[in-house]
Amino acid sequence: MTGFAAVVLAGGAARRMGGVDKPGVPVGGVAMRDRVLAAVAAADPRIVVGPLTDPPPGVLAVREEPPGAGPVAATAAGLAALTGPAALAGSDFVAVLAGDLPLLSAYAVDRLIETLVRQPVDGALYVDDTGRRQLLCGVWRTDRLQAALDRLAGRRDGTLAGASMRALFADLTVAEVTWREAGPPPWFDCDTDQDVQRADEWTSGGAA
Repeated sequence: MTGFAAVVLAGGAARRMGGVDKPGVPVGGVAMRDRVLAAVAAADPRIVVGPLTDPPPGVLAVREEPPGAGPVAATAAGLAALTGPAALAGSDFVAVLAGDLPLLSAYAVDRLIETLVRQPVDGALYVDDTGRRQLLCGVWRTDRLQAALDRLAGRRDGTLAGASMRALFADLTVAEVTWREAGPPPWFDCDTDQDVQRADEWTSGGAA
């Protein structure tokens, strides 16, 4: 798939986990952030938005402005990096992913991209079994997402700090993708220590 970039949002405060660097918490012995990066190994560029001082080879680390300004500001920082001198120009599609998705796989990302290619929509998101959109597990047409960021900033006097992802996607057309495969869903995120334990069990082949 040509023109595929990835932005991994890894700057959250993780208040329910005591303020730790949540994407750096290991699941199955591997940091969640690294698991997400492995799932998008085919992306070029791969951009982590968050406090990553020693990014892996081939990964660009940037920060949202101001730090801690939320996922929309982080998404904007990631997209801005796509046009910078260290990034690959011409990325038609961009995956926007939370940094705490330890069960994400390359296959799951490919399903989103294939859906977006086949349908005349702006983006593709996973939905859970209740129909709830997983807003930080999707792939978007880069130009449409950038236009949505510009519109939202215009409505907020130029600032995206504190804006919600729901507001960002409100006027975009979205294909909703369900997960019917065996095993845990790729959009499972870890907000608590119990979530991490559950993901550990899944990756080690334990019961769900």
